[in-house]
Amino acid sequence: MTIKLEALKFSILVTLAFLIVSCSNDKKTEIKTAESDKANIILFVADDHGTDALGCYGNPIIKTPNLDKLASEGVRFTNAYCTSASCAASRSVILSGKYGHATGSYGHVHDYHHFSTFDNVKTLSNRLTEAGYLTARIGKYHVAPEKVYLFDEVLEADPRNTVEMADKCKDVINSEKPFFLYFCTDDPHRGHPFKPEPWDTPNTFGNKKEGYTGVNQVTYNPEDVLVPEFLPDNKQSREEIAQYYQSISRIDQGFGKLMGHLKEAGKLENTIVFYISDNGMAFPGAKTTVYEPGIKLPCIIKDPTKSKKGTTNTARISWVDLTPTILDMAEVDYDKKDFHGKSFENIIDNQEAEGWNQIYASHTFHEITMYYPMRVVIDENYKLIWNIAYRLDYPFASDLWAASTWQAIYRNEEEYFGNRTVQDYMFRPEFELFDLSKDPNESNNLAKNEDFTEVLESLKSKMKAFQLKTKDPWLIMWDHDSSLQGTGVNL
Repeated sequence: MTIKLEALKFSILVTLAFLIVSCSNDKKTEIKTAESDKANIILFVADDHGTDALGCYGNPIIKTPNLDKLASEGVRFTNAYCTSASCAASRSVILSGKYGHATGSYGHVHDYHHFSTFDNVKTLSNRLTEAGYLTARIGKYHVAPEKVYLFDEVLEADPRNTVEMADKCKDVINSEKPFFLYFCTDDPHRGHPFKPEPWDTPNTFGNKKEGYTGVNQVTYNPEDVLVPEFLPDNKQSREEIAQYYQSISRIDQGFGKLMGHLKEAGKLENTIVFYISDNGMAFPGAKTTVYEPGIKLPCIIKDPTKSKKGTTNTARISWVDLTPTILDMAEVDYDKKDFHGKSFENIIDNQEAEGWNQIYASHTFHEITMYYPMRVVIDENYKLIWNIAYRLDYPFASDLWAASTWQAIYRNEEEYFGNRTVQDYMFRPEFELFDLSKDPNESNNLAKNEDFTEVLESLKSKMKAFQLKTKDPWLIMWDHDSSLQGTGVNL
């Protein structure tokens, strides 16, 4: 009887052990299945590409069939903004969900500029790795330190050849784990040499006479290009814009190749694709400014889980919103207090989403020699720019100063640069107030118009509240303003 009882106990123990192991294996299988069901995400970031040069944004000259197809299969945002029209500063915001003035990312990372994000900032890539994603980057990085912006894999390719870049991403695309691919081109950034000889030689924008392996060169006649109103319509501008277009068409081909690899892997239907730029076109009046051509950018998103295709969305979104949006898409939990932005994942399908009519921008440096802090609020139709260092001449990025587009005006001592006088471009007032609905080119400053005093003061209050909330060190520059009394701000 004792022997039978012991045998029964042993049998029960074996059965329990089997059940525990089985449940454990089932749990592992469930986790693996849950991970594999998560969406793959591609964040494709061009370098210095404005809305002025995409077919789907209304340019009938430029050839961008693959990006136009993306827009036809997804949603095109018409009021998407970066927070700073400067490469490194903008990219830190894209990957952190915080304004650069709060993270130490005040300007360029490389060389003697050496701006770097604070060590305690937890970024998008690190969060996705922790959530089980394979994170990979290729091309332009331009953020620091690496431990803050850490990726599982760093892929190498010519950042001017997006076809080559796309081919190098095959293994990531075929990963068994859900993946996050941060795909960053050097196009259409200006190319070396920034200071040409002779001075009126157009910049190459990375284009080469011999072309790039696997890329069909698409060239443009300077007579055919569209010259934005903020630029002078002259020979030099047209020649440089033609080079700019060519660089963008190279991006488009690489993007098409990347989508082809997704299709071959059978992952088109479970991959969310973003196409954005870090800032506007590399011409004076756009890049490094907070005028619309500098900060209002392309944003095309194809999310296969969304029912509507080929739509536009007028919501005002900002690159500070990208990290929480992508985390929501990846079903990764986070504390909303960790970010200055907010997720727009649930309004992608809405053509006119309520409550998305306000954005802020914050620029402090481009190169370290270019100290010119500006803060911006756009609320409904009105836009306020605060040029904090307005007593200084407006500084030029080295490549924009040497650009033949600028030098043609500067050398000839012409009065106008596009729709602004040279004087107004180089010497800014403290406040610039525009009604974007009536003045989209920002030509009529209403800041000193008594009819708009109430609007001006309202936007100033919103700007101060934004700076207070985001711990902007430049908040102290309002120190003569009594409206901050009682806020607890130590001026």
